[in-house]
Amino acid sequence: MSFPKGFLWGGATAANQYEGGFDEGGKGLTAVDVTTNGSATEPRKVTWKKADGTTGFSPMVWGSDFSVPKDATPTVLPDYYYPSHGGTDFYHHYQEDIEMLAKIGFTTFRFSIAWSRIFPTGEESEPNEAGLAFYDKVIDECVKHHIEPCITLQHYDTPLALVQKYGGWKDRKLIDLFEKYATVVFKRYAGKVHYYTTFNEINAMDEAPYLGGGITDPTPQNRAQGAHNQFVASAKAVRAAHKIGQAIQVGMMLAYQPVYPETCNPKDQVAAMLNMERGLFYADVQAGGEYPKSRLIQYERAGIKLDDTPEDYALLKQYPADFLSFSCYTSSVVTADPSRDENAQGNLGGGTVKNPYLETNAWGWATDPDVLRLALNTLWHRYHKPLFIVENGLGWADEVAADGKIHDDYRINYLRYAVQSMKDAITEDGVDLIGYALWSAIDLVSNGTGEMKKRYGLVYVDRDDWGNGSQRRTPKDSYYWYKKVIQSNGEDLA
Repeated sequence: MSFPKGFLWGGATAANQYEGGFDEGGKGLTAVDVTTNGSATEPRKVTWKKADGTTGFSPMVWGSDFSVPKDATPTVLPDYYYPSHGGTDFYHHYQEDIEMLAKIGFTTFRFSIAWSRIFPTGEESEPNEAGLAFYDKVIDECVKHHIEPCITLQHYDTPLALVQKYGGWKDRKLIDLFEKYATVVFKRYAGKVHYYTTFNEINAMDEAPYLGGGITDPTPQNRAQGAHNQFVASAKAVRAAHKIGQAIQVGMMLAYQPVYPETCNPKDQVAAMLNMERGLFYADVQAGGEYPKSRLIQYERAGIKLDDTPEDYALLKQYPADFLSFSCYTSSVVTADPSRDENAQGNLGGGTVKNPYLETNAWGWATDPDVLRLALNTLWHRYHKPLFIVENGLGWADEVAADGKIHDDYRINYLRYAVQSMKDAITEDGVDLIGYALWSAIDLVSNGTGEMKKRYGLVYVDRDDWGNGSQRRTPKDSYYWYKKVIQSNGEDLA
């Protein structure tokens, strides 16, 4: 037994990093549209303006403290560059891009719909027809090429108007607004789209609550409330989809990273366990249908009181995610010894040590050959839900060679490990895996650093960190390698 017949092979993107056209077709601004570019050494910034005209910014780093002044409103300012505004211009290149993916042999394409392209402020009584029409064309293009769309409903782009008016997902008002948006999308694309995920990397509410939920004052109380509101909104979306048709499957999406204890010291073992449980809490609720007691104990000790209703918990139990999708790029190593904390880059939750057995890229992300097998087994045995890897890949400063080509053997090596790791999980361990959508199908703006230099795509896009370039698309060596993998259903990894 190898990869099953009908296994979905493809790649992934996100509207806020890829789509562009931020002010076209009636689209409204999003939380990311006021987030600047950055680099490996310079953090991205959320720009804001106060009522008295004072302007400024708040640096945004994953796993670090972040807040916007109480009397300030996130807004677009002159003299700053906002990479989400242009992305890599899928808005005007969607036909060309999807055709390139079809030539590889993609059978799935994971992308996101920008909520503010459908409801510009999030509160309109009727959806924006121009926005729906754009995604009509994108989806029809996928269907024409026999590519199964897998759509994320919110990928780090809460409508900015909802951030400004309600403080983002800390307000329960967004639950019903999201349900309305999701229902419109489900009905519009019924029969064409069978796989959806609600919130991208929902556990970003812990590590990057502004991106995850548009929360500008991420106190522990507001993070907890924001997560709860997204849980309920997701359950309501599952309910809405099932009413429309059982062919629609609505999954959750988790940022997951296997955690190794540094030593066999029992304290390191406990540290690794607590680190893992912290992230899996989100899947416990969305896939498992209820809050784990450990999180409720934490809330009680911290004095956190949720604005909730008995109906919330009934919804979570009755309408859990149909499948569990996740991102997984690397693993991390934790220690209980604070003097050993190296704060290694690329580790979910920060505060860890480097793994001496693994090589890393320029951004500190380690290549772990067995990471997907480990992740798949943990998630499968904990939840017994069909799994879907919707992000996995390698960021690198790709360069065009003298022959005009992009020779990314380092990416091919990384992906070879990934495919073998999945294959082991399926053939040796019996894991139920739906498909694999690598990150990313085509070059786009890095979410973490806001730069183009950190490239993930199979296709190179001529665009630099400041938006300059022709936007010309050029297949990399990995493009042709992945084509062989798909044609052989994961057998030819040479």
